[in-house]
Amino acid sequence: MNEVKSDLESRADIERLVDSFYDKVRKDELIGPVFAHVDWPAHLPTMYNFWASMMLGEMSYRGNPFQKHVKLPIGSEHFARWLDLFEETVDAHFSGPRATEIKQRAQSIAGIFQHKMGLLK
Repeated sequence: MNEVKSDLESRADIERLVDSFYDKVRKDELIGPVFAHVDWPAHLPTMYNFWASMMLGEMSYRGNPFQKHVKLPIGSEHFARWLDLFEETVDAHFSGPRATEIKQRAQSIAGIFQHKMGLLK
């Protein structure tokens, strides 16, 4: 029997998504090594705040995510894999307008970052 999936509705949902997603990132052969240096217990609350600010209007995030990522050894293939994992994780746990919106926002962020990094042709 298929699990009925709810939409992203709360900070707890955001935390569940972020935890599941970054678990996949850490295990991924392509992008896992890029983030191997990350102190995950310290970093995950920042990611909760980022997505809660984006999706729930929490205003709990303070920072410049582009500045952090521009220093990493990443190319278009890393962004594509990041998006694949993100969308796969959203779809595994959630369904609804906000689930669709968070995937669109992730696509937009990836596009902006790649453009700023000169990775888009």
